[in-house]
Amino acid sequence: MSDWPKYDMDFLNGRRQRRLRRTGWMRDLVRETTLTPADFILPMFVIDGQNERTPIKSMPGVDRLSVDLAVKAAKEAAAAGIPALALFPNTPEHLRNENGSEAYNPDNLMCRALRAIKDAVPEIGLIADVALDEYSSDGQDGLVRNGEILNDETVAAMVRSALVQAEAGADIIAPSDMMDGRVAAIRLELDEAGYDHVAIMAYSAKFASAFYGPFREAVGSGQHLLGDKKTYQMDFANSDEALREVAQDIDEGADMVMVKPGMPYLDIVRRVRDSFNVPVYVYQVSGEYSMIRFASEAGAIDGEAAMMESLWAFKRAGAKGILTYFALEAARKLGA
Repeated sequence: MSDWPKYDMDFLNGRRQRRLRRTGWMRDLVRETTLTPADFILPMFVIDGQNERTPIKSMPGVDRLSVDLAVKAAKEAAAAGIPALALFPNTPEHLRNENGSEAYNPDNLMCRALRAIKDAVPEIGLIADVALDEYSSDGQDGLVRNGEILNDETVAAMVRSALVQAEAGADIIAPSDMMDGRVAAIRLELDEAGYDHVAIMAYSAKFASAFYGPFREAVGSGQHLLGDKKTYQMDFANSDEALREVAQDIDEGADMVMVKPGMPYLDIVRRVRDSFNVPVYVYQVSGEYSMIRFASEAGAIDGEAAMMESLWAFKRAGAKGILTYFALEAARKLGA
């Protein structure tokens, strides 16, 4: 330093960026992005039975829960400041068929979970997934005939599913199938049935991704999946297409939109946030979660630090909120 010319030192003294990083309180004072438990939505997998908890091998630390245990988990989430849950059923094998008809059974596993949690924990929001992969015998999100995914017939089935979920207590309907026109159809039928207060969170930019594998194990659809989902989920090489999908869903009545997966698609989150004046959510999907968990267990990374860094990245990219399996752990850390 003593070898530097004095005028160089004078120049630097007025431009020392490190002054704002010197202490923890200073970093907190100037932090551009905030992260709180209210930013999280906790996905939850529900199974039949009583006092049943089954671990998901590909998702260390995440279990499928029977409805009674899901109620307990909902109470824990509410106590930690998490505002909402996203529910996904693992439908028993004998109730799955090619039509996915269990999706619109008013006493199906999803509806029973919605009612039980709403009765016990009325202060927490409930988001109901609407797609047929959790009910079908082929693992596809839509009805399949002669190897083709049928769009309009699938939408009709999803509308029926959304209606029984709304009746069971869902606060938000979340169509995750990527069929064309499903947001408009669901909005119309919800309104006509008197559920105009129920919101729609559209999976608007959902990409055909390799990161969904553990989720498919969790809901029991992976073992049934025939083929892939590339004819309806988005090509991961595309960005402009995501904006067209989001614009269409907003025009059809979506109250909120989602980008899925998360970390590999931060550019999409930012583009959507900059282009539309609606709440944008991001799903840190099962594969993302599992990579951090397994890397942490192997000693390759600091798992807690990686968890928090990833969550802050979503907020920095412009997400209003995050669906993440880390929700309870992260909320407790932030609330400590």
